[in-house]
Amino acid sequence: MNWNDDAIFKALSDPTRRLILDELSERNEQTLYELTVRLITNHTLSITRQGIAKHLSVLEDAGLISSRKQGKYRVIIFNSEPLRNLLKRWME
Repeated sequence: MNWNDDAIFKALSDPTRRLILDELSERNEQTLYELTVRLITNHTLSITRQGIAKHLSVLEDAGLISSRKQGKYRVIIFNSEPLRNLLKRWME
């Protein structure tokens, strides 16, 4: 798959989005509620679920996360492939 490098760098430029990816890489497939609790608890962020949802939209546009409905919840899934692809081009 071909990802937009500019979208990836834009997504990674924000510290909150990097924390979101850190949390998802540590424990993948979290609901928005679970992710919000982990960000507030582990990083003392003062952010709402709506604020996190906006960051998730940017990450999803970059291909760094995806989501699926599971019952009444939205489960967020980390996708490291765009990062691997980007680094692979520079490292080889």
